[in-house]
Amino acid sequence: MSEFEKYKADYERDGFVVVPGFLTGDDFVELTSELDRYIAEVVPTLPDSAAFFQDKKSPETLKQMQHMPDQYFIDYADHPRWKQLAETLFGEPALTKRPEWFNKPPNTDHETPPHQDNYYINLDPPPLTAWLALDPVDDENGCLRYYAGSHRKGLRPHKATRVLGFSQGIADFDVATEENEVAVHMQPGDLAVHHGELIHRADPNRTTDRHRRAFAMVFQTVAARLDQEAHVQHTAAAREQHQGLGLEVD
Repeated sequence: MSEFEKYKADYERDGFVVVPGFLTGDDFVELTSELDRYIAEVVPTLPDSAAFFQDKKSPETLKQMQHMPDQYFIDYADHPRWKQLAETLFGEPALTKRPEWFNKPPNTDHETPPHQDNYYINLDPPPLTAWLALDPVDDENGCLRYYAGSHRKGLRPHKATRVLGFSQGIADFDVATEENEVAVHMQPGDLAVHHGELIHRADPNRTTDRHRRAFAMVFQTVAARLDQEAHVQHTAAAREQHQGLGLEVD
């Protein structure tokens, strides 16, 4: 039996679980060292659509990296521990694409809008996202806020936002009336896993000296199929947002 079997019932009920100490010791050090290398050596060569900054003139404001065209991270997508976790929660074989990296730099003034990942990803059945904390994460620096059970109600209507990296947010969301919000506090190496249709958001990073970095991978079942029409619509919306923000579009 997988060590992660104990999380399956909670994941199915709530749409998320937190696995404390998922990545520790040399495994955690190796990953963070490779991320530091990639940021220093590769990011300066990437187009705007692959690495997002609060202010591109200030490298310390790097806030998101997508796709990560680097052999280490291409290979890391097949990491057996991550894959075992995903397959246990799905109950069937899984695969993933290249990892992503997220950050809320100190004094970040924007929220992560409430959204559902599968509105962007467009898979049937929905994927899951595994989100590894690289820093201590709490209320002050913008922890994830999950809405337990919301994945069982399907996709909500979304509309365009001005938040780079999140082109769409839930159109009819009101934090005062939404139910079952859970603030997820984490330590480096802890892993939060959420269903692709779980509603989640994050507040700004209100600290002056703390980053909120995370490394993430999206998993899907081998049987999952892409909704081509929805995917084309989302891709066009993201490109339109990038152009509206003055970014280069590759």
